[in-house]
Amino acid sequence: MNNFTIFASMNNTKEIECKIFDVFSKGFAIEKNEDNYLIKSKALFNKYKLMVRVMSEDTDSKYFVNNIPGMMSYYNSIPFEDNHLKELVLTQISVLNIVIAIECEKEIKDEQMQLCLSLLLTIGGIGFLPNGTLLDKEGAVIVYPDGQSGPSNFRPYACTQKVRGQEATSEEGHQRKNKTIAYLKENGIPYTDSLPQLPPIGACQLKAKEDIARRAVALLIVIQFACDVAQGENIEESRDFFINMLHKYEVEANLTDSERAFLYYQQPNAQEAINISWQYEAYWILIWVLGFVKELDFPDEVCDCEYAIQVISNCETFEQFYLQIMMRSQKEIMDEADKIFRLHWACVDSRIQERPAPVGMNESIVMERRRALFWLIGHQNEEWETISMDT
Repeated sequence: MNNFTIFASMNNTKEIECKIFDVFSKGFAIEKNEDNYLIKSKALFNKYKLMVRVMSEDTDSKYFVNNIPGMMSYYNSIPFEDNHLKELVLTQISVLNIVIAIECEKEIKDEQMQLCLSLLLTIGGIGFLPNGTLLDKEGAVIVYPDGQSGPSNFRPYACTQKVRGQEATSEEGHQRKNKTIAYLKENGIPYTDSLPQLPPIGACQLKAKEDIARRAVALLIVIQFACDVAQGENIEESRDFFINMLHKYEVEANLTDSERAFLYYQQPNAQEAINISWQYEAYWILIWVLGFVKELDFPDEVCDCEYAIQVISNCETFEQFYLQIMMRSQKEIMDEADKIFRLHWACVDSRIQERPAPVGMNESIVMERRRALFWLIGHQNEEWETISMDT
């Protein structure tokens, strides 16, 4: 074993540097480079080096998005002999916001392990060994890789920052979550109980009917332009045509800043064009909410793009389109948002485990549906292009 990892939940990440220097203050030279620390022993014999890398959820969000769901899935799959302990471990993982990765150029021996355990105690987190064994802050085993309980009397700890950011539970949210999990079980789709509830309807700021309608029209128009760009069509002719469409339907103000910039770029980026083209799937959600799509199929096949275009192209004006709307209920929208949230977790978990997405799901479709649904319910007041895809 030549690595050891500490996971923690902390408010003040600036404390970590002081704790590292406290542990390694005697007998070591410490070189810092941003959030990396090279620690060299000063001993005449048996010299060794430790590389300590600190990652926080605030500054290394991709690490947490790509790795914490996998960690959650790993311990969720272990046959714990104590199910209550399993719940405690999964709870702890769900609130982690700090990772301290320690690597030794050679095998970690007793002396180096004692230093790792000293830092673990000082930080107050949990220790992770490469074989999957988890340690508490005292260095006692919480659980072994086969699910056998260790001697630790473990209790999870969450910093106030994470606690305030966690779900506000409600009976409505509980029932919705359970309904989705029943659907996932029925269809053989993996899930985790630790994924939080979505807020109740009363705590959400669902978008108004007209805002949704105008967003749908503007989005379709910019998608069509993006498709022309991706297919190598005449950009100037296409741009002029779709700008005229925006004016015709009076929805130019409903473009995002990035969409407007893309539309007016002299040479629009081809990859950005492809990314925007995928938002047909987000647009499909919008016209489902507006009543133009009877039901949402399972997210394994792309939407009917021809019909998606006709929904608006058959209308001469925005008013004509608007008069045809039959809005779905807020409950239907929230139920679908909860479902796509948990389907996305299943996709991410499978990707991390290097397995295909469950039952043929297309993760790109799932992500775009989530973008639209979370925008519709006003999730965390995020804008269209900054919808968090955390799971």
